[in-house]
Amino acid sequence: MNYILLNKPYEVLTQFTDEAGRATLKDYVKVPGIYPVGRLDYDSEGLVLLTDDKALQHRLSDPKFKIEKTYWVQVDGVPTEEALQELRRGVLIKNVKTAPAKARILEEEPQVWERSKPIRYRKEIPTTWVEIKISQGMNRQVRRMTAAVGYPTLRLIRPSIGPLKLGELQPGEYRELTPAEVAQLKGLAAGPSRPAPARKRRF
Repeated sequence: MNYILLNKPYEVLTQFTDEAGRATLKDYVKVPGIYPVGRLDYDSEGLVLLTDDKALQHRLSDPKFKIEKTYWVQVDGVPTEEALQELRRGVLIKNVKTAPAKARILEEEPQVWERSKPIRYRKEIPTTWVEIKISQGMNRQVRRMTAAVGYPTLRLIRPSIGPLKLGELQPGEYRELTPAEVAQLKGLAAGPSRPAPARKRRF
């Protein structure tokens, strides 16, 4: 079985083919027969897990297992505590309320690579890096959440999924998971252990 961790660059599709000729995972990962676990938007960057372990892929993609994903989000402006509390309570997106998120302003700007296309800067409006952790997987969820509380996303990076972290990987680089990391993932995918059912007493 193959278990690959990729740092997906900006403007790369999380798939291996594209009829429109856009960049895909095939341009970076040369391991045959593997598929991404979940997705990361074309205009987002960071950690993508790929594997040919179909059972693990299915279970990690199942929302009921609630694998936590961490995002570093550069937003327009400086979010208020009220806005952060809204994210923590959950926000409405097309009449659907998101599950509560973990949200905090990063005191120090994360040390990340330069993006291939710089974000737009406006002198009169500062930007802020916010860490958001969620376990859901709605379409463009993080971007829609920050917009809902009044702070549009300018740049979005996923540095970790569960126990997996990008570490020193640069955009387009990938590595194999260690046996310990694979074991951790399989433990998460197994879900919480359940007590054995009580045996019926016979009289």
